[in-house]
Amino acid sequence: MHLRPFHLAFPVHDLAEARHFYGAVMGCAEGRSSDQWIDFNFFGHQLVAHLDPSARSVSTHNPVDGHDVPVPHFGVVLDMDQWEALAERVKAAGIRFGIEPHIRFKGQVGEQATMFFYDPSGNALEFKAFADDANLFAR
Repeated sequence: MHLRPFHLAFPVHDLAEARHFYGAVMGCAEGRSSDQWIDFNFFGHQLVAHLDPSARSVSTHNPVDGHDVPVPHFGVVLDMDQWEALAERVKAAGIRFGIEPHIRFKGQVGEQATMFFYDPSGNALEFKAFADDANLFAR
């Protein structure tokens, strides 16, 4: 099966901040845009930041492997080299991690590298990587 790109539209408080964060910090190429939204190439997927000055971030968390994981969140499963490079880029940009880069479920099925951080509008992002992608859905 050939994996097709997903599309996600989400609210941001400020398009200029979103443009800087997703473009300059995250390295996502910008596609089409207007004064109300911006398309980004989010690791091959279509991410669309829509202006909504009244949007508020959600503060629900669920416990996962000793951490409070923010819900909702979105992100991408990267290969380990990409994941490590992104963690360094985020650190260098001075972005605070909600959950620091670490290995989750160490020694268990589903062991993965993971990290969480927030965009300037409070949207939670998670990026993960597996030593073996075959373990993505392992039980």
